[in-house]
Amino acid sequence: MQSNLKISFIGGGNMATALIGGLAGKLTAGANIHVVDINADALQKLAQQFGVTTAQIIDAQVANADVIVLAVKPQQMKEVIAQLAPHIAKQLVLSIAAGIRASDLSRWLNGHAAIVRTMPNTPALIGKGITGMAALAGVSPQQREAADAIMQAVGQTVWLDDEALIDPVTAVSGSGPAYVFYFIEAMQEAAQEMGLSAEQGTQLAIATFIGASQLAAQSTEPVSLLRERVTSKGGTTYAALTSMEAAGVKQAIRQALKAAAARGKELGEEFGKD
Repeated sequence: MQSNLKISFIGGGNMATALIGGLAGKLTAGANIHVVDINADALQKLAQQFGVTTAQIIDAQVANADVIVLAVKPQQMKEVIAQLAPHIAKQLVLSIAAGIRASDLSRWLNGHAAIVRTMPNTPALIGKGITGMAALAGVSPQQREAADAIMQAVGQTVWLDDEALIDPVTAVSGSGPAYVFYFIEAMQEAAQEMGLSAEQGTQLAIATFIGASQLAAQSTEPVSLLRERVTSKGGTTYAALTSMEAAGVKQAIRQALKAAAARGKELGEEFGKD
């Protein structure tokens, strides 16, 4: 445990809480984590659960941090940055806010270049997330290592050489849990239409996703081969996949992800305006 690493969170919502839960007492002591949020009740819960220090406004303690984690809504970011800028010196700034480009953060912070932009996803709430990460040139190797350790507290990390690839990451994994839930919903509905109870349909659909995902994760073979092994010519799986192909399901999914990536780029341009 790197008990001397000091981390300040600006924002104490669900994702920040998940990160704090993965960090406190593991990567660093709870007392080394400082959380700023306007919600006094949320701060009280965090202090009681993890032993962190708290404040309702950005204060001098933020400036003492080695890492400042930006965990506020994108729409609030410019206002927060204006309050944060006077406290920034050499700290690593790690953003988990969707749609806010690191270059814009740097500009708003008067050229501060030690910035890592990340795109986590909601399974981080149970320690099963995956986070895409991109660093500006001003991030030192030690700061990169710290950023990686912080995000690994709630799951896996994937580093990107080009920040523009955060938009595809957003489309695949950032928004991805919603696609999985959408597919599970469809399976549940079909199960009920065919006579199974809602509870049975839910249990079967969720267990199938968990099992298939774990099988894919543990296998050294491509998922296309795993799919083929379940698909006997003329069998039930073949009938289902043939129906999906005829309906253009795979193409629709690919188009949907491209639409999500395009929207991510648009949001970056919108949020980055002065």
